[in-house]
Amino acid sequence: MPKHLPSQLDPRSPLVLDTRELPRRPGALRTVTRVVPAPADLGLEMIGVPEGADLSLDLSLQSVSEGVYVSGTVSGAVQGECGRCLRQIDDSVVVRIQELYAYANSTTDETTEEDEVGRMQGDLIDLEPALRDAVVLALPTNPLCREDCPGLCTDCGVHWDELPADHSHQQVDPRWAGLSQLTRKEE
Repeated sequence: MPKHLPSQLDPRSPLVLDTRELPRRPGALRTVTRVVPAPADLGLEMIGVPEGADLSLDLSLQSVSEGVYVSGTVSGAVQGECGRCLRQIDDSVVVRIQELYAYANSTTDETTEEDEVGRMQGDLIDLEPALRDAVVLALPTNPLCREDCPGLCTDCGVHWDELPADHSHQQVDPRWAGLSQLTRKEE
């Protein structure tokens, strides 16, 4: 008896793959190429794939003795904001997916923990957990609009790129103002 009681999958869901046309003999192969809408909350706090955005799936489904091995790539647009200057980031992500989905009552199904391998429900595979893991792990936790982004001035909040080179908020204590005149004369 399986250790888990999964919820019923909807075969019409874009991230549910139907394997009825894939023979259950090891080595049988089927490819899946489709564009699907991104599920909600696919990303991190500062960057992610917008809900409903197009995700391109280019996958191979291969029968193995214990289940179906799914491998391939998922690509799509990501949006977020720079962790230094808060500018909008529009980029893309391409991730590889490699996941085994065990047949019900197979040795793999009965001898592994629920989170070790995916599980098939009849002929259906829920691709969303593997897709979510791959995309979220590929995203930066502190995204940057560009590698050398200088960020914002901590005093006035203006982008350093937009400020003059000598920009400063240094305030001289009036008691020491006379000394600052000495350094200016030497320059």
